[in-house]
Amino acid sequence: MKQAGLLTALLLPFLMACGGTTEETTEAAASANEPGAGQSAVVDEMSVPNVVGIAVKSPDHKTLVAAVLHVKYQDVLSNAGPFTVYAPTDAAFAALPAGTLDELMKPENKSKLEDILEYHVALGVFKTENMTNGRSVGMANGDNVKFSVAEDGTQMVNDARVLGSVVASNGLVVVIDKVLLPAKDPS
Repeated sequence: MKQAGLLTALLLPFLMACGGTTEETTEAAASANEPGAGQSAVVDEMSVPNVVGIAVKSPDHKTLVAAVLHVKYQDVLSNAGPFTVYAPTDAAFAALPAGTLDELMKPENKSKLEDILEYHVALGVFKTENMTNGRSVGMANGDNVKFSVAEDGTQMVNDARVLGSVVASNGLVVVIDKVLLPAKDPS
């Protein structure tokens, strides 16, 4: 009986320091270890978010997040990277011809959507201040994008204007005003 009291006295400060009871800790561990839960299931409110976390928290990237989730790329993009993600806004997706997005979200068009999403991801960090006229960068789908800088300082990725950038724990998110479409047909 005396040993149980001593054990409780030793463990109670530890449990309190961990921020919860053993039931809460067990539930959190169980949910993080669910089958199919990958790196994107890790909850970390203290660190700089990864590229997926930045997109998820952005009110202007709901369509991009839905597309990433549809093709199940959230775990790949939550890994160490580094990645530069050229992230079209919801307005950029809305500017596509009517019905395009609905077509891409159909199961039979998954490979086309994957190709488009991969055309928005570069392996490595390509800071906007290092964009130079004519620089070509290889993307995850095997195609290249080309950077340009207008006389007024406007930075472009192909024909998409750079609106800003956000540093991520595993790279960089560059917000753009158009959806980049690969030149090749993946079919």
